[in-house]
Formats: sequence, structure tokens, C-alpha cells
Amino acid sequence: MLRLIKRILLAAILIAVAALMHHYLPQHDIVRITGTDVIRSDPAGPDQATRDVRYIYGETPDGETREYRNEDTGWGFPFYFKFDSGKLQARASSLQSTRDNPVWVVVTHYGWRITYLSLYPNAVAIREATGPDERIIPWFNIVFLSLLGVLVVWVAYRIRRFRRETVEPFLEETAGEASGLWRRLRRALGGR
Repeated sequence: MLRLIKRILLAAILIAVAALMHHYLPQHDIVRITGTDVIRSDPAGPDQATRDVRYIYGETPDGETREYRNEDTGWGFPFYFKFDSGKLQARASSLQSTRDNPVWVVVTHYGWRITYLSLYPNAVAIREATGPDERIIPWFNIVFLSLLGVLVVWVAYRIRRFRRETVEPFLEETAGEASGLWRRLRRALGGR
């Protein structure tokens, strides 16, 4: 039973880590930009300042709509160091096109679009695509996940080596001393 609980807990942790990676690592969409917008958002409290939130709207080659938030990430997490949301908005506005004369662009973003929670992926870069069927290889994700895999294997190796060289000899030594201690205590208390 304990082994089953351990496996379920490990699976839940792996799913959570995979979801976080999918959310925060860069993703790429090929879209035709249909419009841009700036919406003033008011925070919950009346004493707080309002802020402008930029949005970029697009359409995929198969007709699905996409919406992106365009906000600076600054120095905070996630570490995209994006300070140019105004320039990105201007670039997106200049790349708007119609269905009759489409201009396909690659929008690099992170995050998920969850309609019911009003969550939008944040666009971090826009560039012109060679066409609607351009193949995009996510090199950053490949390198990052490879290095993360190497780090996980190295840490697992170091933990096993530490257990084998330090913990197991200590446990064997203390187990022998503990059995002698119990024997001496039983004798002292009048047992066998």
C-alpha cells in the first residue's frame, strides 16, 4: 500500500513539473495578426493605479483564433527579461493582414489561454514567417530540457553514491551497536 502511495505521489509531482514546464517554456504559433488592442485595467482596490494591458489577436492557418497578452516581464519570474512591450505592439500592428492578403508571423509566447479564468499567453517576440507551413524547431526547449535531464541524472547518482558510501555504513555500524545496547539493557534489567 505504501508503495502505491509513493508511486501516486511521484506521478503527481511529475505531472505538476511537466505542466509548469509546458506553461513557462517558450512556445511558437504561426498566425496572421488580425488586430491589436490596449485595454485599461482597474485593480480591485480604488487606491491602486490603473494599468494598460496590450493584446494581440491572431488567426491560425486553419482558422482558429488566438489571443495574446503583451506585458513586460521585467527582471522577475519567468526570466524572459522583456522590457519592450510597446515595440512589440507596434511591430504587431505593422504586421496586421487580411485573409485575402495574409502575412504569416511566428509569435513566441509562454502561458496558456484559459477562457474561463481570463488568462492569456504572454507574447515575447514576433517575427515574419516564411509561410503558414514553416517548420519551427524549439531549440531552446531542447537544450534546456536536455541540460535539466543531465542535472537530474547527476543528482540521482550523487544521492545514491552518498547513501552507499556514508549512510549505509553508518546504519550498519549503529545497528550493531544498538543490538549490543539492547542485550546489555536486558541483562541489567534482569532479563535474559
